[in-house]
Amino acid sequence: MPPSPPQWPISFGSALLRATLYVLFIAGIAQGGYLEAIYLPNVRYSELGFTELTQTVVLACCCALLIYTRQVLQVWPTVTLLLLAFVAASLVREQDYFLDHYVARHTWKILVALIVLPSLTWVIIHRRRFLEEFSHYSNTFAFGLFAAGVLVTYIFSRLYGRQELWRAVLQENYVRDFKNVAEEAVELLGYSLILFAMIELLLLARRISKARQDAL
Repeated sequence: MPPSPPQWPISFGSALLRATLYVLFIAGIAQGGYLEAIYLPNVRYSELGFTELTQTVVLACCCALLIYTRQVLQVWPTVTLLLLAFVAASLVREQDYFLDHYVARHTWKILVALIVLPSLTWVIIHRRRFLEEFSHYSNTFAFGLFAAGVLVTYIFSRLYGRQELWRAVLQENYVRDFKNVAEEAVELLGYSLILFAMIELLLLARRISKARQDAL
């Protein structure tokens, strides 16, 4: 059984550096949304706008980090497989417009099923290993960030982006663009938190991998 992650604490200097970089990233995407609204009026908050494309890039980076953690560092393979299935399914879901338009309607649903169902089956088969790995992962900063990202993206953004809410706020001045801006911007924030969680998981996995090598 691998040692508990708290045996590899994050130094204050490292935490401060990462926090600063995360703040700069959040400020960057907020500024990107502002510039999108000013300079890209024809595509702003559409599938070809800065916000939507950034969501795709962020999710693709999450997938790459998880693949490296699982395949190269070989840390928590069942947990990272489930995380990868979740993030990859989200990435495919974000491409629903292109898949429906250029391939066929509901293509994204088929692709998501092909990703999620085998992964879930594998985790269920190896559920004891998953529960053991999760007992360590659930006590990490990475898990906290991931949980926050999921809540922001899949719960808050959906509720905050409800048409009924913005009709109530704007009344006769309601324009669908307000709803889209609110929902997509919050969604990008949530995806960014998930990206930070994957970065933290990778850094933790490197410390675990190094500890394993030192123990040999």
